[in-house]
Amino acid sequence: MSLKVGDTDSVTKTITDDDIRAFAALTGDNNPVHLDDDFAKTTRFGRRIAHGMLSAGLISAVLANKLPGTVYLSQTLTFVAPVYPGDTITARVTVTRVREDKPIVTLETICTNQKDEPVIRGEAVVLAATILD
Repeated sequence: MSLKVGDTDSVTKTITDDDIRAFAALTGDNNPVHLDDDFAKTTRFGRRIAHGMLSAGLISAVLANKLPGTVYLSQTLTFVAPVYPGDTITARVTVTRVREDKPIVTLETICTNQKDEPVIRGEAVVLAATILD
């Protein structure tokens, strides 16, 4: 497989209450803004929100599907809007640079909700196992 600037791929998932609770159990992040309806009502969001890293994890899913064997070298993330239980999130990666001397790829990463509003923006640099013919 050969990657070039402009190549893109995505994955879409609806974030469920079960996903949020499983993520909390797995990571130990039991912040009540994610798990407690009564507490979350008192926050600026007015209701529970999903963990930011739960949505960001979908970026990794895109890479696993598009570039099996990929290893992250870096990832920046800016959380620009909350994700609520029931939101459908699309994580999209777009190749912005491919090094000629090494299988290192730079990607624009963005997650959007069902209204096509950005919820996360960032950039990833990965070591791709299979990009050069």
